[in-house]
Amino acid sequence: MLGGAGILLGVSAAPAQAAEVAYATECVPPAISGLPPVQGTTKVEITAPAEAKVGDEVEIVWKFVQAASKNPDILDLEKDTVQPTGTLKAAGAQTAAVAMQGPRQNPPIPKNSDMKLSDMKGKLKLTAPGEVTLTPDAYNINVSKPISTDTKCTPKETVKPAATIKVTDGGGSSGGTTGGLPTVVPTLPTSVPTGLPTGTSSPSSPSSPTPSESETGGDAGGGDGGGQTDFTGKEVQIPYECKTPIGDKKATSPVQINAKKNGASFDLTVQFKKSVMDSPADIPKDSVKPSMEVVLGGADKGTVHVEGPTNSEDIKAGDPIEIPDLTGIYKPGASGESTLSPGVLTVKALGTTTTCTPTKTEVSLTLDTTEQASGASGGGSAGGSAGGSSTDGGLAATGAEDHGSLKALGLVAGTALLLGGAVFTFMPGRRAR
Repeated sequence: MLGGAGILLGVSAAPAQAAEVAYATECVPPAISGLPPVQGTTKVEITAPAEAKVGDEVEIVWKFVQAASKNPDILDLEKDTVQPTGTLKAAGAQTAAVAMQGPRQNPPIPKNSDMKLSDMKGKLKLTAPGEVTLTPDAYNINVSKPISTDTKCTPKETVKPAATIKVTDGGGSSGGTTGGLPTVVPTLPTSVPTGLPTGTSSPSSPSSPTPSESETGGDAGGGDGGGQTDFTGKEVQIPYECKTPIGDKKATSPVQINAKKNGASFDLTVQFKKSVMDSPADIPKDSVKPSMEVVLGGADKGTVHVEGPTNSEDIKAGDPIEIPDLTGIYKPGASGESTLSPGVLTVKALGTTTTCTPTKTEVSLTLDTTEQASGASGGGSAGGSAGGSSTDGGLAATGAEDHGSLKALGLVAGTALLLGGAVFTFMPGRRAR
Protein backbone atom coordinates (compact mmCIF):
# COMPACT_ATOMS: atom_id res chain seq x y z
CA MET A 1 0.00 0.00 0.00
CA LEU A 2 1.31 3.41 -0.93
CA GLY A 3 -0.17 5.32 2.01
CA GLY A 4 0.82 8.82 0.94
CA ALA A 5 -1.19 8.67 -2.25
CA GLY A 6 -4.00 6.65 -0.73
CA ILE A 7 -3.63 3.94 -3.39
CA LEU A 8 -4.82 0.44 -2.55
CA LEU A 9 -2.83 -2.05 -4.59
CA GLY A 10 -3.05 -5.78 -5.14
CA VAL A 11 -0.58 -7.91 -3.28
CA SER A 12 1.76 -8.13 -6.24
CA ALA A 13 1.03 -4.70 -7.72
CA ALA A 14 3.88 -2.43 -8.68
CA PRO A 15 4.34 1.12 -7.33
CA ALA A 16 1.83 3.73 -8.46
CA GLN A 17 2.23 5.94 -11.51
CA ALA A 18 0.71 9.39 -12.04
CA ALA A 19 0.14 11.05 -15.40
CA GLU A 20 -1.63 14.26 -16.45
CA VAL A 21 -3.89 14.83 -19.42
CA ALA A 22 -5.73 17.97 -20.63
CA TYR A 23 -8.83 18.09 -22.83
CA ALA A 24 -11.42 20.53 -24.14
CA THR A 25 -14.63 20.31 -22.11
CA GLU A 26 -18.20 21.51 -22.47
CA CYS A 27 -20.13 22.01 -19.23
CA VAL A 28 -23.93 22.29 -19.46
CA PRO A 29 -25.69 24.13 -16.62
CA PRO A 30 -29.17 23.04 -15.43
CA ALA A 31 -31.90 23.84 -17.95
CA ILE A 32 -33.72 26.06 -15.45
CA SER A 33 -30.76 28.45 -15.34
CA GLY A 34 -31.22 29.58 -18.93
CA LEU A 35 -27.41 29.82 -19.21
CA PRO A 36 -25.53 28.60 -22.30
CA PRO A 37 -22.97 25.79 -22.20
CA VAL A 38 -19.49 26.73 -21.02
CA GLN A 39 -16.38 25.82 -22.99
CA GLY A 40 -13.17 25.26 -21.05
CA THR A 41 -10.18 23.03 -20.50
CA THR A 42 -10.03 20.28 -17.90
CA LYS A 43 -6.65 19.06 -16.64
CA VAL A 44 -6.68 15.73 -14.83
CA GLU A 45 -3.99 13.65 -13.16
CA ILE A 46 -4.72 9.92 -12.96
CA THR A 47 -2.86 7.80 -10.41
CA ALA A 48 -2.86 4.00 -10.69
CA PRO A 49 -0.45 1.09 -10.16
CA ALA A 50 2.04 0.59 -12.98
CA GLU A 51 1.72 -3.19 -12.77
CA ALA A 52 -0.77 -5.65 -11.27
CA LYS A 53 -2.03 -9.16 -11.91
CA VAL A 54 -5.30 -10.63 -13.04
CA GLY A 55 -7.72 -10.82 -10.12
CA ASP A 56 -6.38 -7.72 -8.36
CA GLU A 57 -8.80 -4.93 -7.54
CA VAL A 58 -6.89 -1.68 -7.90
CA GLU A 59 -7.85 1.78 -6.75
CA ILE A 60 -7.59 4.68 -9.17
CA VAL A 61 -7.35 8.35 -8.17
CA TRP A 62 -8.59 11.23 -10.38
CA LYS A 63 -7.10 14.56 -9.35
CA PHE A 64 -8.43 17.82 -10.83
CA VAL A 65 -5.39 19.91 -11.67
CA GLN A 66 -7.67 22.49 -13.33
CA ALA A 67 -11.45 22.67 -13.57
CA ALA A 68 -13.17 23.91 -16.72
CA SER A 69 -13.76 27.44 -15.37
CA LYS A 70 -13.43 29.65 -12.33
CA ASN A 71 -15.98 30.51 -9.70
CA PRO A 72 -17.45 33.69 -11.27
CA ASP A 73 -17.95 37.01 -9.55
CA ILE A 74 -21.34 35.98 -8.14
CA LEU A 75 -21.10 34.10 -4.87
CA ASP A 76 -18.57 32.88 -2.34
CA LEU A 77 -18.95 29.11 -2.02
CA GLU A 78 -18.95 27.74 1.49
CA LYS A 79 -16.59 25.08 2.78
CA ASP A 80 -17.54 21.47 1.94
CA THR A 81 -20.41 22.25 -0.48
CA VAL A 82 -18.92 20.97 -3.78
CA GLN A 83 -18.78 17.31 -4.82
CA PRO A 84 -17.53 15.83 -8.11
CA THR A 85 -18.52 12.48 -9.64
CA GLY A 86 -17.44 11.07 -12.97
CA THR A 87 -16.57 8.15 -15.22
CA LEU A 88 -13.14 6.81 -16.17
CA LYS A 89 -12.80 4.54 -19.21
CA ALA A 90 -10.66 1.41 -19.10
CA ALA A 91 -9.64 0.00 -22.49
CA GLY A 92 -7.14 -2.38 -24.02
CA ALA A 93 -6.94 -5.79 -22.39
CA GLN A 94 -10.33 -5.16 -20.83
CA THR A 95 -13.07 -2.60 -21.30
CA ALA A 96 -14.93 -1.01 -18.41
CA ALA A 97 -16.51 2.21 -17.21
CA VAL A 98 -15.19 2.96 -13.74
CA ALA A 99 -17.45 5.03 -11.49
CA MET A 100 -15.47 7.80 -9.77
CA GLN A 101 -16.59 9.89 -6.82
CA GLY A 102 -14.99 12.47 -4.58
CA PRO A 103 -15.99 13.58 -1.09
CA ARG A 104 -17.93 16.80 -0.53
CA GLN A 105 -14.75 18.46 0.60
CA ASN A 106 -13.48 21.86 -0.46
CA PRO A 107 -12.03 24.99 1.14
CA PRO A 108 -14.10 28.19 0.95
CA ILE A 109 -14.03 29.29 -2.70
CA PRO A 110 -14.20 33.08 -3.15
CA LYS A 111 -15.83 34.73 -6.10
CA ASN A 112 -13.69 35.01 -9.22
CA SER A 113 -11.22 32.37 -8.10
CA ASP A 114 -10.21 28.87 -9.21
CA MET A 115 -12.57 26.04 -8.38
CA LYS A 116 -11.27 23.51 -5.87
CA LEU A 117 -12.60 20.00 -6.51
CA SER A 118 -11.76 17.03 -4.33
CA ASP A 119 -9.91 13.98 -5.66
CA MET A 120 -12.21 11.27 -7.02
CA LYS A 121 -11.58 7.58 -6.46
CA GLY A 122 -12.85 4.37 -8.01
CA LYS A 123 -11.92 0.67 -8.14
CA LEU A 124 -11.28 -1.61 -11.09
CA LYS A 125 -11.03 -5.41 -10.89
CA LEU A 126 -8.54 -6.67 -13.45
CA THR A 127 -9.84 -9.58 -15.52
CA ALA A 128 -7.39 -10.13 -18.39
CA PRO A 129 -3.63 -9.97 -18.95
CA GLY A 130 -2.19 -7.22 -21.11
CA GLU A 131 -2.15 -3.43 -21.00
CA VAL A 132 -5.16 -1.56 -19.63
CA THR A 133 -5.34 2.15 -20.43
CA LEU A 134 -7.18 4.61 -18.18
CA THR A 135 -8.83 7.68 -19.72
CA PRO A 136 -10.89 10.35 -17.94
CA ASP A 137 -14.35 10.91 -19.43
CA ALA A 138 -17.47 12.90 -18.45
CA TYR A 139 -17.92 14.28 -14.95
CA ASN A 140 -20.57 16.06 -12.91
CA ILE A 141 -20.21 18.83 -10.32
CA ASN A 142 -22.80 19.14 -7.57
CA VAL A 143 -23.11 22.24 -5.36
CA SER A 144 -25.27 21.57 -2.29
CA LYS A 145 -25.92 25.12 -1.08
CA PRO A 146 -27.97 27.17 -1.14
CA ILE A 147 -29.88 24.70 -3.32
CA SER A 148 -28.57 21.46 -4.81
CA THR A 149 -27.64 21.94 -8.47
CA ASP A 150 -25.66 19.96 -11.02
CA THR A 151 -23.66 20.67 -14.13
CA LYS A 152 -22.64 17.89 -16.51
CA CYS A 153 -19.23 18.24 -18.19
CA THR A 154 -18.34 16.25 -21.31
CA PRO A 155 -15.11 15.99 -23.34
CA LYS A 156 -15.30 17.80 -26.70
CA GLU A 157 -12.30 16.03 -28.19
CA THR A 158 -10.72 12.60 -28.10
CA VAL A 159 -9.00 12.30 -24.74
CA LYS A 160 -5.61 10.65 -24.52
CA PRO A 161 -5.05 7.90 -21.94
CA ALA A 162 -3.64 9.27 -18.72
CA ALA A 163 -2.22 6.03 -17.31
CA THR A 164 -1.56 2.41 -18.30
CA ILE A 165 -1.57 -0.68 -16.10
CA LYS A 166 0.49 -3.69 -17.18
CA VAL A 167 -1.56 -6.72 -16.12
CA THR A 168 0.14 -10.10 -15.74
CA ASP A 169 -1.60 -13.47 -15.69
CA GLY A 170 -1.74 -14.33 -12.04
CA GLY A 171 -4.46 -16.95 -12.33
CA GLY A 172 -6.88 -14.82 -10.38
CA SER A 173 -10.61 -14.64 -10.66
CA SER A 174 -12.13 -13.19 -13.80
CA GLY A 175 -15.14 -11.79 -12.05
CA GLY A 176 -16.77 -8.41 -12.53
CA THR A 177 -15.08 -5.65 -14.41
CA THR A 178 -15.80 -2.74 -12.13
CA GLY A 179 -16.35 -2.12 -8.49
CA GLY A 180 -16.37 0.65 -6.01
CA LEU A 181 -18.48 3.68 -5.63
CA PRO A 182 -21.74 4.46 -7.44
CA THR A 183 -22.16 7.62 -9.42
CA VAL A 184 -24.82 9.81 -7.88
CA VAL A 185 -26.15 12.51 -10.20
CA PRO A 186 -29.17 14.36 -8.79
CA THR A 187 -31.57 15.78 -11.35
CA LEU A 188 -33.35 19.10 -11.64
CA PRO A 189 -36.58 20.01 -13.41
CA THR A 190 -36.09 20.79 -17.08
CA SER A 191 -38.79 23.39 -17.46
CA VAL A 192 -38.26 27.09 -16.89
CA PRO A 193 -40.95 28.58 -14.61
CA THR A 194 -43.08 31.28 -16.13
CA GLY A 195 -45.03 34.20 -14.82
CA LEU A 196 -44.60 36.39 -11.79
CA PRO A 197 -44.92 34.34 -8.59
CA THR A 198 -48.22 35.05 -6.99
CA GLY A 199 -50.26 33.87 -4.08
CA THR A 200 -53.86 33.06 -3.55
CA SER A 201 -56.36 35.42 -2.09
CA SER A 202 -57.98 34.91 1.24
CA PRO A 203 -61.31 33.11 0.87
CA SER A 204 -63.00 35.93 2.72
CA SER A 205 -61.81 38.62 0.29
CA PRO A 206 -64.14 39.40 -2.65
CA SER A 207 -62.40 39.20 -6.03
CA SER A 208 -64.72 41.68 -7.73
CA PRO A 209 -65.41 44.55 -5.33
CA THR A 210 -68.13 47.07 -6.00
CA PRO A 211 -67.19 50.68 -6.77
CA SER A 212 -68.30 51.69 -3.31
CA GLU A 213 -65.80 49.23 -1.80
CA SER A 214 -62.84 49.87 -4.03
CA GLU A 215 -63.07 53.49 -4.97
CA THR A 216 -64.70 55.26 -2.04
CA GLY A 217 -63.40 55.40 1.50
CA GLY A 218 -65.28 55.29 4.74
CA ASP A 219 -64.70 57.43 7.81
CA ALA A 220 -61.01 56.63 7.65
CA GLY A 221 -59.52 59.64 9.33
CA GLY A 222 -60.57 58.94 12.89
CA GLY A 223 -63.97 60.64 12.92
CA ASP A 224 -66.89 59.47 15.01
CA GLY A 225 -65.85 55.81 14.67
CA GLY A 226 -69.31 54.69 13.62
CA GLY A 227 -68.62 54.47 9.86
CA GLN A 228 -67.12 51.82 7.61
CA THR A 229 -64.11 49.96 9.01
CA ASP A 230 -63.24 47.45 6.27
CA PHE A 231 -62.23 48.65 2.79
CA THR A 232 -61.71 46.23 -0.12
CA GLY A 233 -59.60 47.38 -3.02
CA LYS A 234 -60.09 46.41 -6.61
CA GLU A 235 -57.86 43.92 -8.36
CA VAL A 236 -55.46 45.71 -10.70
CA GLN A 237 -53.10 44.32 -13.32
CA ILE A 238 -49.57 45.58 -12.67
CA PRO A 239 -46.83 45.17 -15.32
CA TYR A 240 -43.45 44.54 -13.69
CA GLU A 241 -39.92 44.81 -15.06
CA CYS A 242 -37.36 42.64 -13.31
CA LYS A 243 -33.65 42.46 -13.97
CA THR A 244 -32.22 38.94 -14.03
CA PRO A 245 -28.81 37.52 -14.93
CA ILE A 246 -30.35 36.08 -18.10
CA GLY A 247 -31.70 39.43 -19.23
CA ASP A 248 -34.47 41.85 -18.38
CA LYS A 249 -37.83 40.11 -18.06
CA LYS A 250 -41.41 41.36 -17.90
CA ALA A 251 -44.50 39.95 -16.27
CA THR A 252 -47.96 41.20 -15.35
CA SER A 253 -49.53 40.23 -12.06
CA PRO A 254 -52.96 40.92 -10.50
CA VAL A 255 -52.66 42.72 -7.15
CA GLN A 256 -55.27 43.87 -4.65
CA ILE A 257 -54.89 46.22 -1.66
CA ASN A 258 -57.34 46.00 1.26
CA ALA A 259 -57.50 48.11 4.43
CA LYS A 260 -59.02 47.84 7.89
CA LYS A 261 -59.44 50.84 10.13
CA ASN A 262 -57.24 50.67 13.22
CA GLY A 263 -57.87 53.75 15.32
CA ALA A 264 -56.58 56.70 13.29
CA SER A 265 -54.50 54.40 11.06
CA PHE A 266 -55.21 51.54 8.68
CA ASP A 267 -53.99 47.94 8.65
CA LEU A 268 -53.11 47.19 5.03
CA THR A 269 -53.15 43.80 3.31
CA VAL A 270 -51.71 43.36 -0.19
CA GLN A 271 -52.66 40.20 -2.04
CA PHE A 272 -51.13 38.70 -5.16
CA LYS A 273 -54.10 37.03 -6.80
CA LYS A 274 -54.95 33.83 -8.64
CA SER A 275 -51.88 32.79 -10.63
CA VAL A 276 -49.16 30.66 -9.05
CA MET A 277 -45.94 29.11 -10.32
CA ASP A 278 -44.16 25.88 -9.54
CA SER A 279 -40.85 25.72 -7.74
CA PRO A 280 -37.95 24.73 -10.03
CA ALA A 281 -36.09 23.11 -7.13
CA ASP A 282 -36.33 22.27 -3.45
CA ILE A 283 -36.43 25.42 -1.32
CA PRO A 284 -35.87 25.18 2.45
CA LYS A 285 -38.28 26.81 4.87
CA ASP A 286 -37.68 30.35 6.15
CA SER A 287 -35.70 31.28 3.03
CA VAL A 288 -38.12 33.37 0.94
CA LYS A 289 -39.44 36.74 2.21
CA PRO A 290 -41.43 39.20 0.06
CA SER A 291 -42.16 42.90 0.65
CA MET A 292 -43.62 45.86 -1.25
CA GLU A 293 -43.74 49.64 -1.13
CA VAL A 294 -47.37 50.71 -1.53
CA VAL A 295 -47.46 54.04 -3.36
CA LEU A 296 -49.61 56.85 -1.91
CA GLY A 297 -51.28 59.46 -4.09
CA GLY A 298 -54.11 61.98 -4.09
CA ALA A 299 -54.05 63.97 -0.86
CA ASP A 300 -51.24 61.93 0.67
CA LYS A 301 -47.71 61.31 -0.60
CA GLY A 302 -44.95 58.77 -0.01
CA THR A 303 -45.04 54.99 0.43
CA VAL A 304 -46.09 52.42 2.99
CA HIS A 305 -43.92 49.36 3.56
CA VAL A 306 -45.73 46.01 3.69
CA GLU A 307 -44.15 42.60 4.00
CA GLY A 308 -45.06 38.95 4.27
CA PRO A 309 -43.74 36.08 6.38
CA THR A 310 -41.09 33.67 5.17
CA ASN A 311 -42.22 30.31 3.87
CA SER A 312 -43.08 28.19 6.92
CA GLU A 313 -42.50 24.85 5.19
CA ASP A 314 -40.01 23.42 2.73
CA ILE A 315 -41.13 23.89 -0.87
CA LYS A 316 -40.53 20.79 -2.94
CA ALA A 317 -39.56 20.95 -6.58
CA GLY A 318 -42.73 21.10 -8.65
CA ASP A 319 -44.89 22.40 -5.79
CA PRO A 320 -46.63 25.80 -6.14
CA ILE A 321 -44.87 28.89 -4.85
CA GLU A 322 -47.28 31.43 -3.43
CA ILE A 323 -46.65 35.00 -2.36
CA PRO A 324 -48.36 35.29 1.04
CA ASP A 325 -50.43 38.31 2.07
CA LEU A 326 -48.21 41.35 2.66
CA THR A 327 -49.20 43.46 5.65
CA GLY A 328 -48.27 46.85 7.11
CA ILE A 329 -49.74 49.94 8.83
CA TYR A 330 -50.69 53.13 7.00
CA LYS A 331 -50.68 56.28 9.11
CA PRO A 332 -52.21 59.10 7.01
CA GLY A 333 -50.15 62.24 6.57
CA ALA A 334 -52.84 64.34 4.90
CA SER A 335 -56.60 64.94 4.97
CA GLY A 336 -58.73 64.18 1.92
CA GLU A 337 -58.96 61.38 -0.62
CA SER A 338 -55.76 59.34 -0.58
CA THR A 339 -55.04 56.60 -3.09
CA LEU A 340 -53.04 53.38 -2.66
CA SER A 341 -51.33 51.65 -5.60
CA PRO A 342 -48.92 48.67 -5.87
CA GLY A 343 -45.29 49.73 -6.06
CA VAL A 344 -41.84 48.13 -5.98
CA LEU A 345 -41.87 44.42 -5.12
CA THR A 346 -38.83 42.97 -3.35
CA VAL A 347 -38.20 39.27 -2.74
CA LYS A 348 -35.31 38.26 -0.53
CA ALA A 349 -34.34 34.63 -0.74
CA LEU A 350 -31.28 32.69 0.37
CA GLY A 351 -29.12 35.77 0.61
CA THR A 352 -30.21 37.34 -2.67
CA THR A 353 -32.53 40.25 -3.44
CA THR A 354 -34.89 40.41 -6.40
CA THR A 355 -36.38 43.84 -7.13
CA CYS A 356 -39.27 44.24 -9.57
CA THR A 357 -40.47 47.72 -10.52
CA PRO A 358 -43.87 48.47 -12.11
CA THR A 359 -43.65 50.15 -15.51
CA LYS A 360 -46.94 51.78 -14.57
CA THR A 361 -49.27 51.39 -11.63
CA GLU A 362 -52.98 51.73 -10.97
CA VAL A 363 -55.00 52.74 -7.94
CA SER A 364 -56.37 49.73 -6.09
CA LEU A 365 -57.92 51.53 -3.11
CA THR A 366 -59.08 55.07 -2.25
CA LEU A 367 -59.56 56.14 1.36
CA ASP A 368 -60.89 59.25 3.08
CA THR A 369 -58.05 60.14 5.42
CA THR A 370 -57.40 62.61 8.22
CA GLU A 371 -53.87 63.90 8.78
CA GLN A 372 -52.04 62.36 11.74
CA ALA A 373 -48.94 63.65 13.46
CA SER A 374 -45.83 62.06 11.91
CA GLY A 375 -48.01 60.64 9.18
CA ALA A 376 -47.02 59.61 5.69
CA SER A 377 -47.25 62.76 3.59
CA GLY A 378 -44.04 63.22 1.62
CA GLY A 379 -42.28 60.36 3.38
CA GLY A 380 -41.41 59.80 7.01
CA SER A 381 -40.23 57.01 9.24
CA ALA A 382 -40.07 53.46 8.01
CA GLY A 383 -41.28 50.53 9.99
CA GLY A 384 -44.97 50.30 10.63
CA SER A 385 -45.84 53.72 9.18
CA ALA A 386 -45.24 55.19 5.78
CA GLY A 387 -41.76 54.80 4.46
CA GLY A 388 -39.28 56.40 2.52
CA SER A 389 -40.17 58.16 -0.75
CA SER A 390 -40.70 61.82 -1.45
CA THR A 391 -42.16 61.27 -4.88
CA ASP A 392 -45.36 63.12 -5.70
CA GLY A 393 -47.52 60.06 -5.68
CA GLY A 394 -45.45 58.40 -8.39
CA LEU A 395 -43.51 55.17 -8.16
CA ALA A 396 -41.54 54.99 -4.96
CA ALA A 397 -37.78 55.13 -5.05
CA THR A 398 -37.70 52.66 -2.20
CA GLY A 399 -37.36 48.94 -1.75
CA ALA A 400 -34.03 47.16 -1.92
CA GLU A 401 -31.08 49.49 -2.02
CA ASP A 402 -29.40 47.38 -4.67
CA HIS A 403 -31.87 47.90 -7.53
CA GLY A 404 -30.98 45.76 -10.51
CA SER A 405 -28.39 43.82 -8.58
CA LEU A 406 -30.22 40.54 -8.88
CA LYS A 407 -27.50 37.95 -9.14
CA ALA A 408 -29.76 34.99 -8.78
CA LEU A 409 -27.89 32.61 -11.04
CA GLY A 410 -24.16 32.07 -11.11
CA LEU A 411 -21.90 29.80 -13.10
CA VAL A 412 -19.52 27.97 -10.81
CA ALA A 413 -16.89 25.96 -12.66
CA GLY A 414 -19.52 25.18 -15.20
CA THR A 415 -22.07 24.58 -12.43
CA ALA A 416 -25.15 26.77 -12.47
CA LEU A 417 -25.73 27.65 -8.85
CA LEU A 418 -29.42 28.17 -8.26
CA LEU A 419 -30.05 30.89 -5.71
CA GLY A 420 -33.22 32.10 -4.15
CA GLY A 421 -33.88 34.82 -6.67
CA ALA A 422 -33.78 32.25 -9.44
CA VAL A 423 -37.11 31.00 -8.19
CA PHE A 424 -38.56 34.16 -9.65
CA THR A 425 -37.61 33.81 -13.31
CA PHE A 426 -39.94 35.65 -15.62
CA MET A 427 -40.78 34.91 -19.23
CA PRO A 428 -41.74 37.71 -21.64
CA GLY A 429 -45.32 37.86 -22.85
CA ARG A 430 -46.75 35.89 -19.93
CA ARG A 431 -49.80 37.46 -18.26
CA ALA A 432 -51.54 36.18 -15.17
CA ARG A 433 -55.30 36.08 -15.42
